[in-house]
Amino acid sequence: MTEDKRILIVDDEANIRSGLAKGLEREAGTIDTAGSANEALDLFEAAPYNLVIADLRMPGDMDGLQLLGRIHEQRPETLIIMITAHGTVETAVEAMRHGAYDFISKPVDLNLIREQVRKALKHQELVCENRVLRERLADAGEISSIIGSCPAMQEVYRQVRQVADTDATVFITGESGTGKELIAHAIHQLSHRSEGPFIPVNVGALPDTLLESELFGHEKGAFTGASRQRPGCFERASGGTLFLDEVTEMSAKSQIDLLRVLETGEFFRVGGETVLHSDARIVSATNRGMQTLLEDGTFREDLYYRLNVVPIELPPLRERREDIPLLVSHFVEHFSARHRRPPRQISPEALNVLTSYNWPGNVRQLRNLVERLSVTAIDETIGTDDLPPELQVRTGPPGEVNTLADAVEQAEKVAIQSALSKCECHRENTAKLLGISVRTLHYKMNRYALH
Repeated sequence: MTEDKRILIVDDEANIRSGLAKGLEREAGTIDTAGSANEALDLFEAAPYNLVIADLRMPGDMDGLQLLGRIHEQRPETLIIMITAHGTVETAVEAMRHGAYDFISKPVDLNLIREQVRKALKHQELVCENRVLRERLADAGEISSIIGSCPAMQEVYRQVRQVADTDATVFITGESGTGKELIAHAIHQLSHRSEGPFIPVNVGALPDTLLESELFGHEKGAFTGASRQRPGCFERASGGTLFLDEVTEMSAKSQIDLLRVLETGEFFRVGGETVLHSDARIVSATNRGMQTLLEDGTFREDLYYRLNVVPIELPPLRERREDIPLLVSHFVEHFSARHRRPPRQISPEALNVLTSYNWPGNVRQLRNLVERLSVTAIDETIGTDDLPPELQVRTGPPGEVNTLADAVEQAEKVAIQSALSKCECHRENTAKLLGISVRTLHYKMNRYALH
């Protein structure tokens, strides 16, 4: 809320200070001004601010860049927008290198600076919300590598907390790259089995003959190359959690074998005669639409109902765009440190492109791109020129960017409106017609204000 925001304007020219303060009065509850860097520091130490707008060149023993450095030492989360009448590419890069959020040349366009102030405060709000969320999750014993504060992810967190400390089987659905294994791991870490092993198996990556041995183990001599007895994943996951990723890729025979273990808790090693008992909690996942698989008989209904005791649906990244700045910030920090690169900044323009893109590969695709940019970007500020060309589709006049995501969103909105009309606003029928869940329909109706 703007009433909670505090902005400090620092400029040696009184008319600029008063003009900016008046022009931004609707953007914050408190706006203070200072005529020098030293005066600004005194005010900042008394009561820290969310945003500082500072002139780059000021008289006295401290200029805007030095002020920026001092503020970042005291409160790194404070964002700083630099303004100057001597704007060049070099000064802008220097300001960004020192941690400025943005750089604006004089004479200041009030509409432009209002827009940048709104973006800066929103960015800071999301970062703070994400930090608080991660701290809250950490206090509860959850893993901090799950990033997201949008309503859809909050619902996922609620479901994880609700089911974690039970032994119920969980079925996680979501597109490839949405983080299904992270959620499975979070369920394990929050459960009373957290001291036991977490064993992930990518079912889709194994042929049927190897999958049986991988899951149930084998005895020495059970087949060519079986030179010793080997326990399978059900044994190794005893007392812990067995995560079956892409479980819908199982053959008909493997589905029967898995169903038998779920129903009886018993299995045999390949080539063995001794009955073994399973004490592994099962969490499974798929990126495929279950309705079609069940209707055409590709996946057994009885096995599905055994696995789908508690369903958790992960939203694709395009349906939680508000989390993209949080993810980008997290990945930039992580990969800069991992690859021993200086801390990177993302320009607001580049962040806008990243936020608008549709991300068919979801969080995994975003993560890989940010890692590449962290390694290959020449400047410490990653700009739009550093982004791959497929992230933008130019169809308008020069300088105007119309993203593919905008076109997709517009088409999606029209499709939902049409389906609602055909179904006389009956939500369950509308969701069935569109081939999505009712929860997803509710989310999209709220997003597009379709009521």
